[in-house]
Amino acid sequence: MASKTSNLNRQNRAAQTRKRILRAAVREFSTHGLSGARTDAIAESAKVNKALLYYYFKSKQKLYTAAVEEVSGKVVESALAALDPGFSAGERLLRSALNHFDRVLTQREFQSLMQQEMVRFRRGESGSLPLFFRTAFQPLVKKMQNAVHEGISTGELCEMDWLQVMNSIFGANVFYFLSAPLMQMALPFKPFDLDVLRLRRKAAVQFLGMALFTDRGHGAKLAKRILADMPMPQVKNIQARLETFQPRRKDL
Repeated sequence: MASKTSNLNRQNRAAQTRKRILRAAVREFSTHGLSGARTDAIAESAKVNKALLYYYFKSKQKLYTAAVEEVSGKVVESALAALDPGFSAGERLLRSALNHFDRVLTQREFQSLMQQEMVRFRRGESGSLPLFFRTAFQPLVKKMQNAVHEGISTGELCEMDWLQVMNSIFGANVFYFLSAPLMQMALPFKPFDLDVLRLRRKAAVQFLGMALFTDRGHGAKLAKRILADMPMPQVKNIQARLETFQPRRKDL
């Protein structure tokens, strides 16, 4: 019995150590990228001997891949919750729009890692993006497609192209955050002020409620209810949003 307890304690300690390393790796890689990240800094932040990094992850590249999978897995889990089949097709789409807005707003490390992976992919470098897109994000895309087709078949949604719907839901959010550093010079307000973000978030869902639904009244009511069900999350450091979407000098 004592031996079993001892083994369990060792396993728990090993799992906790691995989690600390991953958390530290996510912070370091999202800030400095794969090439700029220092394994010494990761080990110091995780409060472990550097040799443990290689014991658990074998190489810097494998640690980076594990870090991408760590943050991406949480994002996929949240996105799947928004696409719960217990909701109507239209509600799933509106909830997905809010979920995505909030993800861009709060998941700074995920956004940074994904941008780095997209840059590496465009350069033809081997990266984690193709494999992870096939295993994690491809099922989400399929669920979005199914939601649009289901909504059209039930009469809840207008007849339209499913990919255009997905582009409209996600593309509008991405454009707003990507353009904010530049647009703040042309707008009479700061795009990342909390009150402005609340308004943009609300307007995005209200617009979709009016644009996608055959019954605009139903879409408007649904948007209002979902906004009440999904309040905007707390944001600790809003200035970090601007830094996330500004290109790194080495990527220019």
